[in-house]
Amino acid sequence: MADFLNQWGDAIWEGFIQTTQMTLISLAFSILIGLPLGVLLVLTRKNGQWESIPAYTIVNSLINVIRSIPFIILLFFLLPFTRAVAGTTIGVKGVIVPLVVACAPYIARLLETAMLEVSKGVIEAYQSMGISTPKIIWHVIIREARSSIILGLTIAIIGLIGETAMAGFVGAGGLGDLAYQFGYVRFQPDVMYAVIIILIIIVQIIQSLGNVIARKLKKN
Repeated sequence: MADFLNQWGDAIWEGFIQTTQMTLISLAFSILIGLPLGVLLVLTRKNGQWESIPAYTIVNSLINVIRSIPFIILLFFLLPFTRAVAGTTIGVKGVIVPLVVACAPYIARLLETAMLEVSKGVIEAYQSMGISTPKIIWHVIIREARSSIILGLTIAIIGLIGETAMAGFVGAGGLGDLAYQFGYVRFQPDVMYAVIIILIIIVQIIQSLGNVIARKLKKN
């Protein structure tokens, strides 16, 4: 064990940092894009506050198309766009754009589902009091749906961690790349097993924290 840590400890720690960077940065941008898209889906759908079937159809179709493309294909398909936006297609910086493009529609769909769970009677009650739609969205819909939103974001984070495993194809590094390059390509299964155990622990911690936060928000 000591020999393994001496040999691989620094590489595993660096991979952990890279995976954390990719996940957190991509998550932040995905929420900034996904939240407005989720709200737009709720508002423009049939019988929504801003009902617009053309707008809903366009946004809904775009989300469905992006979500139907496997991440590894999306990663290479977006290389020219990634280069134009980020200035590079390699490293942590080079994988943020495809991660956001893949994750933002997923978050939008999760948020849409969570917000649709809010009782229409509650929304109509606030509308009858003359409260504006933006205030209803923030103070009623999002507040009432926050527990489900947290659970949805927890799922999105875990999905992002899985997608960072493919980031090695553009030289972004991370735990997944470490497991592939050394555990599989160079036939060192102990590295792969170590990475798998670390990822399992990370996912368990994230899921547990998400469940705890969601329960507390549901009680408040």
